[in-house]
Amino acid sequence: MHRSGLRKLLWCDVQSAALALALHWGSAAAHALPPQVLSAVQRAQLPADSLAVWVGPAVPGAQPWVAHRFAESMNPASTMKLVTTFAALDLLGPGHLWRTRVFTDGPVSNGVLQGDLVIQGGGDPRLLSENLWLLMRRIQALGFSRIEGDIVIDRSAFQVPVVDPGAFDGEPLRPYNATPDALLVNFKTQVFRFLPDPSAGVARIDVEPPLAGVQAPLQVALVAGPCNDWRSRLQADFSAALQPRFDGAFPAACGERAWPVAHPEPEQMALRAVAGMWQSLGGTLGGQVREGLTPPTAVQRLVLESPSLAEVVRDVNKFSNNVMAKHVLLALAGSATQQPATYDGARERVAQWWAQRIGPRFPVPVLDNGSGLSREARITAEALARLLQVAYASPMMAELMTSLPASGLDGTLRRSSMGAGLAHLKTGSLRDVYALAGYVHRADGQRLVLVAIINHPNAAAARPALDALVQWAARR
Repeated sequence: MHRSGLRKLLWCDVQSAALALALHWGSAAAHALPPQVLSAVQRAQLPADSLAVWVGPAVPGAQPWVAHRFAESMNPASTMKLVTTFAALDLLGPGHLWRTRVFTDGPVSNGVLQGDLVIQGGGDPRLLSENLWLLMRRIQALGFSRIEGDIVIDRSAFQVPVVDPGAFDGEPLRPYNATPDALLVNFKTQVFRFLPDPSAGVARIDVEPPLAGVQAPLQVALVAGPCNDWRSRLQADFSAALQPRFDGAFPAACGERAWPVAHPEPEQMALRAVAGMWQSLGGTLGGQVREGLTPPTAVQRLVLESPSLAEVVRDVNKFSNNVMAKHVLLALAGSATQQPATYDGARERVAQWWAQRIGPRFPVPVLDNGSGLSREARITAEALARLLQVAYASPMMAELMTSLPASGLDGTLRRSSMGAGLAHLKTGSLRDVYALAGYVHRADGQRLVLVAIINHPNAAAARPALDALVQWAARR
């Protein structure tokens, strides 16, 4: 071969080798954390190994742009709700409903039920005060306002362990710690509403739902001054479940305010709410409100249907409602069998679905109660990203995506400064955990899956770093 031809061949070989090397290092660099994100992580004084990230196209099977510790098992906090809600949408369909059934066990004569009324809970996750009021009105429309017997509350649709609501973080009065209940009334939460009346010098107190036996004060003193830390200024005392107290005052500058407080005796909430609502509508009762089972002699008289699963999923994800997420998980067990719904049954069904839908290559998440309010829950960033890719290609894509908080616009991201409408992301936050997972929208029309999970005592300081990651993904 001519010397010049040999030189040309050798030069081509060198160029090919250099190109291959560049592609190799370019690929490695593409998978690394972006410099601005890494800088933000360092400013937050977080080690890089506290963070797991997966960012890439939403198309199933697409390779990641960023993949950092993606196979590490992490506590995802409330981003675990994505597993629960997508599994439910996929298995049950967006139109799935929960039903609260009402039975009578005795004849009705001259406006009196000569026997018992039975309310059979079906696990409705959104049986709010107004829905309970509607249920009671519909019962009275059956032709009676007096019950000679008892009102029997049948909660046998769920078989879940009784848990101290303060066991997780020592905050039993926080509504986010509510536990599942087949007849879940108002999330087991009382809402104290304060309405200033300057002419009388007081703030009127309204409580919903009305709870039988609970004697809340009707008013509290009204004072001048700024509306800062108004709850502390009320000097509330909820230690006596039947006699909440407000020994302080309410600042007039606050205007109308509402304070949701979990009922101190959560297992009694449904019974007291049913009795209180029945009384508030003029109903009378010869017996008592008690727990029990639906007798075989009882006759079904009416059914109250819940909102659809698609609506419930929006509440679960937009506002990170924990007890609703637990009910959604339990629905997976209850829909597959006539037996009472259990966590074990629900987790088993999700595991079977995961193997078929997400794939055996991705480890089944440690789901616990399905809400992410757990120290035991675990998932990898890659597995959560895979779920989001599968969801994106599924018929349930629209329902899942629109259930997620829109950055800077609503839900748990309404105050986010990452960019209005830049992404639809589920947030997750616990002590030692901060996470984002969902979809980022690019100007070129492409959508990306983004999963970022931080497990570290200083996790809360990582918010700017994850905001920077979302902005980088949107504009790269």
